[in-house]
Amino acid sequence: MSDRFQLRVVTPTSEAVNEEVFEVTAPGTMGEFGILPDHAAFLSSLEVGRLQYRGPSGENQVAIREGFAEVSDNVMTVLSEAAATKADIDMEEATAQLQEAKRKLEDLSTFDPEFAEAQADMHWAEARLAVAGIR
Repeated sequence: MSDRFQLRVVTPTSEAVNEEVFEVTAPGTMGEFGILPDHAAFLSSLEVGRLQYRGPSGENQVAIREGFAEVSDNVMTVLSEAAATKADIDMEEATAQLQEAKRKLEDLSTFDPEFAEAQADMHWAEARLAVAGIR
């Protein structure tokens, strides 16, 4: 039995995380879930939010956009539209994007085609601010 597993967070343009970890907590579309070493094979869709993990270097987190998580053979691979570590986050930009998304949502009905995108943009800005330690 292993006490660690590999976590890889990959976006279309980069690899945001590639570390050995002890545990991961992720924002699944059916609710938050946790992964430990030797977890059974698993596949889940992901919502916008914070992916938290603990490894030898301590506790860390990364903001992720929608995507998928697969666990197999002590490797957790997260494929996400976008990912941002604390070092990647421009707080002024994220704050401005949060305000803009909230402004758009005030003018939209839940039936408007743009509503889901504006809501996802709001959650993405909130997740980045949370990872940066602002929210």
